[in-house]
Amino acid sequence: MTLRAPTILIVDDEAKNRRLLAVLLQPEGYSTCGAASGEEALAAIGASAPDLILLDITMPGMDGYRVASILKADPATANIPIIMVTAHMERTARLAGLDAGAEDFLTKPVDRAELWLRVRNLLRLKAYGDLQDHSARLESQVLARTVDLQRFRTAMDATADAIMLISRASMRFSEVNETACHLLGYSRADLLSMGPAELIKTSRAALECQYDALIVDGADRDQREMMMTRKDGLSVQVEVHSQALRSGNDWTIVVVVRDITERKQAEKRLTHLAHHDSLTGLPNRTLFYDTLQRTLALARGSGALVAVMFLDLDNFKNINDTLGHAIGDELLLQFSNRLMQCVRVRDTVGRLGGDEFALILIMQDCQQGAVVIAQKIRDVLRAPFILSGHEVTITASIGITVHPDDASDPDTLIKYADTAMYQAKHAGRDTYRFFTAQMNADVLARLTLETALRKAIENEEFVLHYQPKVHLNSGRVAGLEALLRWDRPGHGLVPPNAFIPVLEETGMIVQVGSWVVAQACRQIGLWLRSPVGPIQVAVNVSGRQFAEGDLDGDVIKGLALHGIPAELLDLELTETSLMANTERTTEILHRLKQHGVRISIDDFGTGYSSLAYLRRFPIDKLKIDIAFIRDLTTSPDDAAIVLAIISMAHSLKLDVVAEGVETAAQLNYLRRHHCDQIQGYYFSRPLPADQVTDMLLQDKRLAPPDGAEQPRKTLLIVDDDLFMLDILANLFGRDGYHILCARSAAEGFDMLALNEVQVILCDECMPAMSGTEFLDKVKELYPKTFRIVLSGNTDLESIMKAVNCGAIFRFYTKPWDNNLLRDHVRDAFRQFMAIA
Repeated sequence: MTLRAPTILIVDDEAKNRRLLAVLLQPEGYSTCGAASGEEALAAIGASAPDLILLDITMPGMDGYRVASILKADPATANIPIIMVTAHMERTARLAGLDAGAEDFLTKPVDRAELWLRVRNLLRLKAYGDLQDHSARLESQVLARTVDLQRFRTAMDATADAIMLISRASMRFSEVNETACHLLGYSRADLLSMGPAELIKTSRAALECQYDALIVDGADRDQREMMMTRKDGLSVQVEVHSQALRSGNDWTIVVVVRDITERKQAEKRLTHLAHHDSLTGLPNRTLFYDTLQRTLALARGSGALVAVMFLDLDNFKNINDTLGHAIGDELLLQFSNRLMQCVRVRDTVGRLGGDEFALILIMQDCQQGAVVIAQKIRDVLRAPFILSGHEVTITASIGITVHPDDASDPDTLIKYADTAMYQAKHAGRDTYRFFTAQMNADVLARLTLETALRKAIENEEFVLHYQPKVHLNSGRVAGLEALLRWDRPGHGLVPPNAFIPVLEETGMIVQVGSWVVAQACRQIGLWLRSPVGPIQVAVNVSGRQFAEGDLDGDVIKGLALHGIPAELLDLELTETSLMANTERTTEILHRLKQHGVRISIDDFGTGYSSLAYLRRFPIDKLKIDIAFIRDLTTSPDDAAIVLAIISMAHSLKLDVVAEGVETAAQLNYLRRHHCDQIQGYYFSRPLPADQVTDMLLQDKRLAPPDGAEQPRKTLLIVDDDLFMLDILANLFGRDGYHILCARSAAEGFDMLALNEVQVILCDECMPAMSGTEFLDKVKELYPKTFRIVLSGNTDLESIMKAVNCGAIFRFYTKPWDNNLLRDHVRDAFRQFMAIA
């Protein structure tokens, strides 16, 4: 059985509009016909009633309103759904269409999807039966209203929200649920005799306008927050959702009311938490700033004086570290209570974070009044705090700034008070300081310096100077230390102590330190590929650079980029930076050490490291701080410390460098006590790279010691291979030894007779006499010498025999590890010196 396609009559005086609507409806399978006027439409409907009518409002002769009214007045056509189509959709037009009986509206130009949706929905309603029959069923339902109403009330009463039905015609409640009665304190009968205007503070006319807007907007909802008045006169804060539904010839406004009192209270609590410190309940930084802004605005109008005070508890960190954070929190809470006792109701106390508090004081005599408050605060802190059985005494440093004398905006006043507080800290704590013009000048100078340093980084204004380190035994340059200098435009070279602390404090040292590593590697590479040759350069590493930067990444990148051996780069770190994070420090240093980078501890003796930790770090060298060298020849204490460091370092097989050597007396003392290297103005001040190049090419050296008080460290190398002799001589020449070479055992005996030799490095496979045979005889002639065999083809039996009889102390095979061999030769000289 084939179903008949629904017929739609399109009524419009313009043919193109009729064609367009027909085309839009065609894909949905509807049958369409058209009429050019209202009269023609009525005639067509009389001949054959359509299933739905698309009716233009504005037409010559009979308009759409008239056509709709006629059709709805006739029982034969009253059930035909009408959709009015118009370019004008003002509220009055919609009301007029509703009065005429239209079920729905479409706005020109017509949207295809909307057209399909509205047509489909109205045809579905019609499919359920004739609209006239539907009205009859509604009439029968009205007869059974009592039963349905009871069901409706049961469902409504089960909801947690208050539900109210309002008749638009009478503006009175037509139904309410039990929740509404409970919420407002009225009985159901009371509410059904009332209207919504009696519960809210608004006029009936205003409500009518609100409800009419809902009716015109159709299914759109209205949501508002308002106050409703209960029967007992109290107000309750509610959230109201309203919707209009057609109810016969009337409209019902469905209102859902939700009590939001608890939600609002929770929001207030959250707002309070967002603006107040959770521990003390005081205003936090945000609220303090807002309060200061409002106070300053009032003060400008009244001419009042405003003081801002910053307070910081002295040594609070020690309490947290020793007694725990719970005790620290209890101290902050008790301190805030004492602080509140020192101010008046109109003053503001805030906690800005940690152990930092701030006050806003409105004064007549601002300076004297602030002094009185500051003294009160100091007085209340005299009594100890009792914290979980612990008796704790604490003081505070206070900074004070004044409006309008110092500044007139919150940011500046807070900054100035903070600056003054730090001045109080520097003055010895437990005191107060006012912000002064000099403080301002100092702050501005600091800001200017910071800005200039940031530009210096961008403009590459930094340069490296290099200070030589010298072997004490040979007097030759052992390496260089790269030192940062700032060539500031208009100022020349700025001393390091004038800008490096600022780089440290601001964190810029991380970026600058990375640049220093790169530049040092670049310079090492330039020297390596020049007549200067390989020269070791030490770079100072800041604690922040070590903790926050990518030190190992910077080093590995610099070595690879400039093609330099890792052993030519020496990183100098202070004890403090090493101990800041021992696990991470150990990991990074071992990674660098695996690459071959040398590691030194700078300023040794001024930090707090221990021997236990020193054993964990892969250290090559200790640098004795200048503080112990300066009075070395006159202070017994400094001399004892220096000798202890040298002895300890040598026992750990570490080299020792004394920095800051400026006199011959210092030099001779260190040389006499076997310090390995010195660095300081006695030999050379830090120099630019080009002057260092000239110095190295000229092979500038320390003058040799007077007499034979300090013998040279002499290394005898015996090998019949001239090529091997050259390689070994070059390898150990960089360590400052006096190198003697012999190509046979006979030449070796001659060298030993002519020179004082401490260490012998001998090849095993030589003509006439093997290395072990040669060294066996040397043991008898020169028993104090330290004897080492180095060979590529060896007889293990003869080697073991030589070791067992004491002819040799060490044995190494070819090829060898340069660094390992150098380390052991260095250790051999130390052992010789210890025996001697």
